[in-house]
Amino acid sequence: MQKQDDSQKFGKVMIWMAWIIGLLLMVWFFQSKLDADWNPNQKPQSRLNASGDEQVVLERNRYGHYVTAGTINQQNALFMLDTGATSVSIPMEIADRYGLERQGSHRVQTANGSVRVYATTIDELSIGNINLYNVRANINPGMDGQEILLGMSALKQLDFSQKGKYLHLNVPKNY
Repeated sequence: MQKQDDSQKFGKVMIWMAWIIGLLLMVWFFQSKLDADWNPNQKPQSRLNASGDEQVVLERNRYGHYVTAGTINQQNALFMLDTGATSVSIPMEIADRYGLERQGSHRVQTANGSVRVYATTIDELSIGNINLYNVRANINPGMDGQEILLGMSALKQLDFSQKGKYLHLNVPKNY
């Protein structure tokens, strides 16, 4: 009788473990799906366009934004392209992690009102094989999250055009 009770307990434990593992696998699957929906450009690919310029094509996410992986000074970064932002804007927590130097402060006008930011310069900013150098940026202490707003201080160095749900970034030959 004792052996049968032990077998039943063991069976119940195994059923619970199977359910827990199943739930964890579902969470992992759906989280990776949500991540891909937020950033369909986790590994941006570079190629040469018809003019021989370096090009990266980004797909718009389901929320209408262009989000992509890249690097700042060879450290992984997550960019959200923002043509309405004058400069690249980096949350302070991320800037500190990257060791970006603060070069004085000034006030800027954002969609959320006026805020004091710190000027900085990014030595190298990359998306795919596109590399930009000495990019003016702001360190924003009021900004939360992991996204870095890729503003016009970087984008003005590129030619870009939108076709459907794709944004084509090109480095002009004369740059």
